[in-house]
Amino acid sequence: MTNTKELTIRGLVLGALITTVFTAANIYLGLKVGLTFASSIPAAVISMAVLSAFKDSTILENNIVQTVASAAGTLSAIIFVLPGLVIVGWWTGFPFWESFLICLSGGVLGVLFTIPLRRALVTDSDLPYPEGVAAAEVLKVGSGRRGETKDETGEAKEGLRAVVLGSVASAGLAIVSGTRIVAGGLSGAFAVGAGSTAYDIAWSLALLGAGHLVGLSVGIAMLVGQVISWVIAVPILTAMQPATAGQALAAHTIAIWRTQVRFIGAGTIAVAAIYTLIRLAKPVVGGLVSTLAASRATTTTDDTDRDIPPSWIYVLTAICLAITAWLAYNFAHAQPALAPSALNLTLVAVPFVLIIGFVIAGVCGYMAGLIGASNSPISGVGILSIVVAASLVAMVVAPSVDTRQALVAFALFITSIVFACATISNDNLQDLKTGQLVGASPMRQQIALIVGVAAGAAVIPFVLNLLAKAYGFAGAPNVNVVAANPLPAPQATLISALAQGVIGGHLEWKMLGIGALVGVGLILLDTLMGVMKKLRIPPLAVGIGIYLPMSATFAVIIGAVLAHWYDKKTSTMPNPERAQRLGTLVASGLIVGESMWGVILAGLIVASSKEFPIALVPEDFALAPWLGVIAFVAIVVWLYGWMLRRSRVAAPEHKS
Repeated sequence: MTNTKELTIRGLVLGALITTVFTAANIYLGLKVGLTFASSIPAAVISMAVLSAFKDSTILENNIVQTVASAAGTLSAIIFVLPGLVIVGWWTGFPFWESFLICLSGGVLGVLFTIPLRRALVTDSDLPYPEGVAAAEVLKVGSGRRGETKDETGEAKEGLRAVVLGSVASAGLAIVSGTRIVAGGLSGAFAVGAGSTAYDIAWSLALLGAGHLVGLSVGIAMLVGQVISWVIAVPILTAMQPATAGQALAAHTIAIWRTQVRFIGAGTIAVAAIYTLIRLAKPVVGGLVSTLAASRATTTTDDTDRDIPPSWIYVLTAICLAITAWLAYNFAHAQPALAPSALNLTLVAVPFVLIIGFVIAGVCGYMAGLIGASNSPISGVGILSIVVAASLVAMVVAPSVDTRQALVAFALFITSIVFACATISNDNLQDLKTGQLVGASPMRQQIALIVGVAAGAAVIPFVLNLLAKAYGFAGAPNVNVVAANPLPAPQATLISALAQGVIGGHLEWKMLGIGALVGVGLILLDTLMGVMKKLRIPPLAVGIGIYLPMSATFAVIIGAVLAHWYDKKTSTMPNPERAQRLGTLVASGLIVGESMWGVILAGLIVASSKEFPIALVPEDFALAPWLGVIAFVAIVVWLYGWMLRRSRVAAPEHKS
């Protein structure tokens, strides 16, 4: 047993506070661009900087903080499904208790289901766990050897400075854009032969930061998707279906993209996601077989190899399933069309959550170990889950005019619980790997992650309600919003469309089929690139590039290219690993700053009932577009210049 401080009240409180901020930022980013960022590394840096003020702080306590905060980068992915209930018109907002309990019960199940996997997939496994290893390295560099209490190298303080610098820069540009003095982007449409196409460029530093984190391969793949969408598909389809008399060129072009081209992207995403899961099936099955053997291991008293006791796992699992049953029954019973079948639907929902949730926990946990939680095709899990859920409920209650919409809503509702389980299991083993490398207690980490789930679950309904009221979601009816440009919520829109298609049978099957063929072609291309040892073009990222608006991908692509240039530039410097960490932290700050301002702006929009509550000049201010370009480029040059200057120093400056 160790007496070193690890699971402390101050660590849990600090982790919960960081979780609150990063959850809000991740929700906004996810609804805007369909990506969330891993919060473990920036959380570890912030923790080290804050806890360095305490003489008895340790690397293990810092690890607990990042474990709690990691829930922000994972549980917030529930927005890939839950907003679907608003998009299909069933909810007009997010009821707190229902939303909270969905996230809490599913998230806790995600922790519990992955506990039996730890020995097989972490302790006795050679899986790389790229993000878990990276987080451990940051903790080691910042805190030194186990038990060290001071930031001797000064790297934790420099890391915090990088996060703050990025946050201030992105929030500052977003605030100035809100005044309209500086334009937030450029947009327009133009003719291409007999057809037309459009452009919509957003000067978003948050998206640029996201691009820096996802890397060149994903960035180029999204560029390929944009080319397929706006250079090929949109001009062809607009030429085949000319605008009607009096219809504006831009409006017609965007309508064709929204109602047809996006479904090409959806088909590509579906095929790519299923292919990714199939490709990982063999190692996943092997990992689960190893788990069965590991589950027979005897209980140990060694803190570094001790999990939450099995009795507690059983009790907590039973409680979560009871909550699931209560949620499912109440949801169905409250709808006149489903009330007679509420019990039968509940009897389907609980085994669905238990069985599918456990299988998905193993799949997601293994994928996180293999390719990292951020790169894990979690959206593919959501796609398969909603298809299974929609098929099951349609077997219990025959779809009809009276029941169809309610069945779609119920399928989305129970899939949300499974998805919450998937998101946390996608992260839990990553955290346990970090803990293994720094000598942490798995049981204390598992307790910490449950605390993080609870903190994130409490924040999510408030943030979702605020954003829904201020911006709304693309395609959602019955929502009184002020802003003219709703949040795209790409995954939730796609999953909702699939649920409606399975139950109602009205999807754009032709465009989905074209997208599926595109997906097959991209899989072949990506495989060929791999054989040739060239830059891979992930088909899933191409599909997202087709599906998302240009405004949500342009800066991501720029960020990916800049990250590649920066990493190459710093590869010959005294400490290239530190330079890359510095880039990661600045990029994380860029995401946090602009995203948090987006949440604050949503509050101002709701409070003032104005789309531009801090506008200082008219919308047609002539200099705004030029000032927007200049400001965006100037900030990017300044930030990367600062990172390069700091990277040339062998180690951060330290003053006694």
